[in-house]
Amino acid sequence: MIMTHDVTDMNGEHPSNVPIEELFSSKGRVRILKELATSSELNISELCRRVELNHSSTKSHLEVLLASGLVEEKKFGRIKIYRYRIEDIRARSIRNLFNLWDSR
Repeated sequence: MIMTHDVTDMNGEHPSNVPIEELFSSKGRVRILKELATSSELNISELCRRVELNHSSTKSHLEVLLASGLVEEKKFGRIKIYRYRIEDIRARSIRNLFNLWDSR
């Protein structure tokens, strides 16, 4: 029997339905998720530097992560800051997985 759960965030919103396979299908996307999970907020230039990806690759990975609801974009004039949405239960679970995996 397959069980499904109705996942909502702290604001009661339903996140977009990005399949988990798409979320974890790219090493670059996983590196970005991992970096944001530990850093909380970064601008795209600093994120590119830390994950060692070019701007366009990072931007395309961020689009998927934004659609998943795990990351949000905050704008301060022309500056965009990307934030890991730790209030999302899926984001907390993924961060816990990263922490558990790195603790070995």
